[in-house]
Amino acid sequence: MSSLARLLLGALTVRHGRLQPRRLATCAAVGSSASASGMEARVIFSPAGRSLFDEPLAITVEGLQPQEPVTLRASLRDDTGELFESRALYQADSRGQLDLSRSPALEGGSFSGLEPMGLLWSLKPEKPLRRLVKRDVQSPYLLEVEVLGSHSKCLAKGAHERAFLRDGVRRIPVREGRIRATLFLPSGDGPFPGIIDISGTGGGLPEHRACLMANYGFAMLALAYYAYEDLPKYMKEFHLEYFDEALNYMLKHPKIKGPGIGLLGHSKGGDLCVSMASFLKGITATATVNGSIANVGAILRYKNITIPPLGFDEKRTKIDQTGLVDIVDVLNNPLEGPDRQSLIPVEKAESHFLFIVGKDDHNWKSEFFATEASKRLQAHGKEKPEIICYPGAGHYIEPPYFPLCPASMHLLVGRPVIWGGEPRAHAAAQVDAWQQLQTFFHKYLSDKQDRRQNKL
Repeated sequence: MSSLARLLLGALTVRHGRLQPRRLATCAAVGSSASASGMEARVIFSPAGRSLFDEPLAITVEGLQPQEPVTLRASLRDDTGELFESRALYQADSRGQLDLSRSPALEGGSFSGLEPMGLLWSLKPEKPLRRLVKRDVQSPYLLEVEVLGSHSKCLAKGAHERAFLRDGVRRIPVREGRIRATLFLPSGDGPFPGIIDISGTGGGLPEHRACLMANYGFAMLALAYYAYEDLPKYMKEFHLEYFDEALNYMLKHPKIKGPGIGLLGHSKGGDLCVSMASFLKGITATATVNGSIANVGAILRYKNITIPPLGFDEKRTKIDQTGLVDIVDVLNNPLEGPDRQSLIPVEKAESHFLFIVGKDDHNWKSEFFATEASKRLQAHGKEKPEIICYPGAGHYIEPPYFPLCPASMHLLVGRPVIWGGEPRAHAAAQVDAWQQLQTFFHKYLSDKQDRRQNKL
């Protein structure tokens, strides 16, 4: 066994049948540091061994030389083995300690300034154009933090698990009728407020957002709609009856609190949620993250109604200096000419609405869509929706501390595209949007007693 392997194994203990990182691990096998008092350098995490991915994580270093300059390197591998890493430059205080909640990072690393969670939200893929995606929510990410001194000498190293499921949350695969989904039920007897979570054009069955939301008292149904098992392989035509089947599954489930269901959609999932709220019954609250109020990408059918996809003009594509595609202006205006047929009749909805908008979204004009939805709802005597705009936030507004994905492959375009976003502003937007979503759904899906309990 290599010295590095022994080091990593030494950083782990077994608790409740699973590997757990110890409170600290040192780099004795590859060099260590001792302060003037003889204390060996060590990395300390709080919570010590494991935390949820969307929870803050306190990181401190002890046992350094007073005022010692160090580099902190954070790294993790996704479920396919792809490496993501970040680096930040720091200086220990007069006692040889470093507390990321009080010590600003110096210029020259992945970020600078006082950013306690900067090592996570600034993670970048080793290979370009990769997005950090959690495919197996039942296993945690292993976050490693190294403390490097002069000449990149390893002074200390610590490991910490970033999990997605709180203890007691149940993950239940759903294969009933045509439904292909995963249900996440919080711990306890329930019933729980229910939400259907629909993702964008990536297809498959992403679960990370749904399972993280379930940790806060929501029964979450992560719903696949194409490119998964026996569902359609491509985005050509969708039938709203499929989504109605999922809605009825939730409405009839004994663990789901009625009388209505919530919807949460990102990107293409956003316009599917708006379509559901506009045509289907039993939907109380609908939240979209950088969604559209025009049908995009595929024909949508419901009974005798057909909504064509919004038209586009490839000539409006722009290429930046690195060769990446900017598609923000490609879609046609749904308020003009025949493209009006693609508009979803949101004014028919009986749902409350929340629109989360990244003002630097380069996928499409999310703020325009949200504003137009508000105009149409109010013009028909409906409640004014809540619109929250985040300057500097791009298209992929994820749960907190997921790193920004500024560009990656777009399945419909067939080339890497720009998603937008400035890392620091985007990270702050994700933290706030996550709380806004929970507040919105608790307001309209939970009764007062439920909300009091969730605050405790």
